[in-house]
Amino acid sequence: MNNKGKKVLVCGMARSGIAAAELLCEKGAVVTLQDLKEKEKLEGISDLEKKGITIYAGKNPDDIVLQQDLIVLSPGIACDLPFVQKAEKNHIPVWSEVELAYTMTPCPVIAITGTNGKTTTTTLVGELLKAQYPNTAVVGNIGMPYSQNVKRLTAKDWVVAEISSFQMEKAHTFHPKISAVLNITPDHLNRHKTMENYIAMKEKVWKNQTKEDYCILNWEDAVCKAMAEKTKANVFFFSSQSILKQGIYLENGFIKLSWQGINQALLHVDELKLLGIHNYENVMAAIAIALCANVDLEKIIKITKEFSGVAHRIEYVATIDDVEYYNDSKGTNTDAAIRAILAMKRPILLIGGGYDKGGTFHEWVKLFPGRVKEAVLIGATADQIEKEAKEIGFDAVSKCETFQQAVALCYEKAQPGDCVLLSPACASWGMFDNYEQRGDLFKKLVKAYL
Repeated sequence: MNNKGKKVLVCGMARSGIAAAELLCEKGAVVTLQDLKEKEKLEGISDLEKKGITIYAGKNPDDIVLQQDLIVLSPGIACDLPFVQKAEKNHIPVWSEVELAYTMTPCPVIAITGTNGKTTTTTLVGELLKAQYPNTAVVGNIGMPYSQNVKRLTAKDWVVAEISSFQMEKAHTFHPKISAVLNITPDHLNRHKTMENYIAMKEKVWKNQTKEDYCILNWEDAVCKAMAEKTKANVFFFSSQSILKQGIYLENGFIKLSWQGINQALLHVDELKLLGIHNYENVMAAIAIALCANVDLEKIIKITKEFSGVAHRIEYVATIDDVEYYNDSKGTNTDAAIRAILAMKRPILLIGGGYDKGGTFHEWVKLFPGRVKEAVLIGATADQIEKEAKEIGFDAVSKCETFQQAVALCYEKAQPGDCVLLSPACASWGMFDNYEQRGDLFKKLVKAYL
């Protein structure tokens, strides 16, 4: 679409907000970039102003909303703020950064969402697509702003986008050629308020798809399975527990494919470098996506076997005195943390807790007896987790004031044959800027013991 001369307000000066503002500026828009931080606390201001971008800092943009032709929200900006409602009441379009980038995308898009497994699946899909389409852009919630990559794309390329529920809130025309919903469990209810709202945001990845498109869904997830009846796209199921007549599934350790006349075992899970049933699901989803994008099957199998996963997701760090250390800082909800516990093959000293996003820890702590030797808790949720653990009779709980103390305590208590697992089941905010910072500190502290 033509943005030349349009007045556009971009809210949020994190990576995606800055990328959106710069893209719009290059397209000739009159751009204002807003953030709640005071101007002197923001970095890179002078460079942005040299490009012609106006900085509006230190408060919400209520006073300038009605002067705009379009508002673009970064994912971290809540959609129920008064200035957003004011804009929409006055018929001023409000878009997500993903929507903005999509309107300028010349090539097919793959959109991957779900509560857990998005980053691993997106990263693997990116590797698979690049084998056949070298200029593929891997973007979105994975940490690379979509808007930053649009200008280098041509009609022959592909976009592989990790999509969060936040990014879909103000997406309207977003229409991927291939979508995937990996799983749905409670998350971000402090923002979405209800599971119905949360599910509705996940469903938006396929809402605009047609019978010319593909939708990859988890057969074993009841919410995902029900989406097959609602989407117009061609459904491609994956399953870790059932043999499918059509789809990709796990049987006796083999990942098998039954699709478009192909009926064969592709590989055994022992050939993978990833741990855990959840990762086998991620692999099956990625293979399904790549097949729908016409990637050569032999390339798919070869690259999948070589794939070693992503940082901060059950990431092996080190073995010290026969104690293995794993960084699962990306396990920011109970479902992800459950998957990490189930992937471990040793008794666990578990570091958990952090920011309170709402919800219960009951299903997670139910796994502690017989698997977790000690739960070392930190952050705002420590008391709640301890309470829920003790309600089921699990008393091996310690609480630490700092993250450093928690790692040190695990190092002291771990015995040969154990593992230390950072898998917090909570967001990092309050103690860290993001889960990457938390995971990086864990790795630094562990490696100091080497």
